[in-house]
Amino acid sequence: MITNNNKFISVVVPCYNEEENVEAMCLTIKKIFEELGNYDYENIFIDNASKDNTVNILRRMAEKDKNVKVIVNARNFGHIRSPHHGLLQSTGDGIILIPCDFQEPPEMIKDFISEWEKGYKIVVGVKKRSRESKIMFFIRKMFYNLIGRLSETGLIKNFTGFGLYDKKVIDIIREINDPYPYFRGLICEIGYEIKKIEYTQARRKRGITKNNFYTLFDMAMLGITSHSKVPLRLATIIGFLMGTLSFIMALIYLALKIFLWKDYPLGFASMIIGIFFFASIQLFFIGIIGEYIGAIYTQVMKRPLVIEKERINFD
Repeated sequence: MITNNNKFISVVVPCYNEEENVEAMCLTIKKIFEELGNYDYENIFIDNASKDNTVNILRRMAEKDKNVKVIVNARNFGHIRSPHHGLLQSTGDGIILIPCDFQEPPEMIKDFISEWEKGYKIVVGVKKRSRESKIMFFIRKMFYNLIGRLSETGLIKNFTGFGLYDKKVIDIIREINDPYPYFRGLICEIGYEIKKIEYTQARRKRGITKNNFYTLFDMAMLGITSHSKVPLRLATIIGFLMGTLSFIMALIYLALKIFLWKDYPLGFASMIIGIFFFASIQLFFIGIIGEYIGAIYTQVMKRPLVIEKERINFD
């Protein structure tokens, strides 16, 4: 609730099946703002149609604390659309996005606000190290390196969206009106100077991660198709080079067959290998083109980010 002339901060917490974490996260955020003292805040939990007891816990929290606001989605709209919708519902002078699993340290909220007060419109947390699976951290690191090389916009490595964004930044994102946004890329495209604060990502203490291979692959493809045309151009270049190579090999084979008619047998093995090789190249790039067509289709449909089932304390 707004009092006096204090600046108003919105803290957006996306959650899905986080019954073991939501109450602890709410109390942690409340304690942080009590320590800060001179800020009013709202704590927006956007629940992606949890199947456990998360929503009931959120309702109980909202009854006790009017700073706690709750959005319950009609169904699970995915890990990309739901957090983005939550950000757009905020009203603060500064908006903080933080996951509910405590892997990103809530204590950094103080650091974010401190840098924001110095004039930065965007303050983000960047993972320097992670106590999660070393294999997963390596895969994520390789992805960030890959998309960084492919992207036409300078993207932030090891950045998950955890950070503080000035109201002006969120207002710009509202105007973009992207039905399937790659938020991490949009932040970099806006052009404001970005303050990066490094941290070590903790291991999840309660509950299980909601990320799997599909969600990570979805995020990777969205990042690439949203910010790079390199794969499409690469398909054209490789197609031209492979076609040229095939023509040269055909001429060489024809010459060998003419001058060594009896000694140069027909190569079934090499023919089969060549066919499968070229077929795999074609399928790979058809898939790439399909990803771009899918992204265009999503943009054309202009469906809403989410459909809300319930709102609490927004009045």
